[in-house]
Amino acid sequence: MATPLDLEEQEQLDQLKHFWKQYGNLITWLLIAVLAAFAGWNGYQYWQRSQASQASAMYGEIERLAVEADADKLTRAFGDMKDRFGGTAYAMQAGLLVASSLQGAGKTEPAKAALLWVAEQSSDPAYQAIARLRLAAVAAQAKDFTLAMAELERSFPAEFSALVADRKGDVLSMQGKSAEARAEYEKAYKAFSDRIEYRRLVEVKLAALGADPRPSTPDAVASEGKK
Repeated sequence: MATPLDLEEQEQLDQLKHFWKQYGNLITWLLIAVLAAFAGWNGYQYWQRSQASQASAMYGEIERLAVEADADKLTRAFGDMKDRFGGTAYAMQAGLLVASSLQGAGKTEPAKAALLWVAEQSSDPAYQAIARLRLAAVAAQAKDFTLAMAELERSFPAEFSALVADRKGDVLSMQGKSAEARAEYEKAYKAFSDRIEYRRLVEVKLAALGADPRPSTPDAVASEGKK
C-alpha cells in the first residue's frame, strides 16, 4: 500500500515530467546557445591574443627597418601591417613611426600617406590628433600650406588645443603672416600650463615676432603667479 510520502513523491515526479515535456526542448536549446556563446567568446579571446602577438612581432620588424632606414622594405612592411592588422593599435603606432622615418629620408609623399592613413583609420582620437598634427607639419615643410591648415582646422580633443594653435602659428609664420602667427602663438602660450617646458619654446617664437607674452607690471606679475 502506498504511503502518503510515496504519493507525494509520485506527484512531484509527474509534475517534473510534465514540466520537462513542456519546456525541455526550450531549456536544451538555451543551454546549447549559452555553451556556444561561451565557446565563441573563448575563441574570440584566443584570436585577439594571437592577433596582438603577431601584430607586436610585425611592429618589431618595422622598428628594425626604421632604424636601418630602408625606405622600400619599410613601406612594404607597413603595407603588410595595414592589410593584416590594420585595426590594431600596433598598426597606428607603426604608421607614425614609418612616416617619421620616411620624412627623414626625404620621402615626403609616402610620409604624408602614412599619416593620413592613421588619421582616417584610427578609432582613437589621440592617434588621430597626433597624425593630423604631424601631417600638417610635413605638409607645411613641403610648402603645401593649404593641406596643412586644412588638417589643423579639423576637430581635435580639447587637450590638443595648445598644440594645434602652436602648429597653426608655425604654418602662418612660414607664409610670412606674422600678425596671424602671433595671435595663434599667444593662444598656445595661454593654453599651455606654465609647468609645461614647451611653453618656453612658444615664448621664443613670440619673441622672434616682437611679442612678449609675459606680464610686465607688478600687478600682472602677481596675478600670473597665482595661476
